[in-house]
Amino acid sequence: MDSISEKVPPAPMLAYPVSIKAVLRAPNGELVLMLNERDEWELPGGRIEPGELPRECLAREIEEELGLRVAVDASPLDAYLFEVIPGKQVFICTYRARLSVGAEFLPRLSHEHLQMGLFAPESLPANLPAGYRASVHKAWAAEEGGGDE
Repeated sequence: MDSISEKVPPAPMLAYPVSIKAVLRAPNGELVLMLNERDEWELPGGRIEPGELPRECLAREIEEELGLRVAVDASPLDAYLFEVIPGKQVFICTYRARLSVGAEFLPRLSHEHLQMGLFAPESLPANLPAGYRASVHKAWAAEEGGGDE
């Protein structure tokens, strides 16, 4: 007689694209957000490449998207699954980032986004997804509680 394990197929292995995002503040204290083709504001960042560390990914992505050099905190702020469009999920991991020492804040917009915007913490746009909003609030709370910004 067959065992139960032979009759029940194993659960499918789920795999999701991984995107590393930054809570990045401009020198004036405002949050840097990017407007995407879905008319949603999002945190800067993008997909991690094979063999790349999350912090390396984020520094590369911000340089590609905005032409800015940044330092990325060692510990992530948050990680979660985000349903980008119905039926398509992406694993998001967020970090705090800041301009590298000596770097100027002279952002240039790449072809990947429609617009860059600067937003005060109390004036975040309505079309900023909840997960990104939660990461922003965690970053702000860390700064107010003794963060090293």
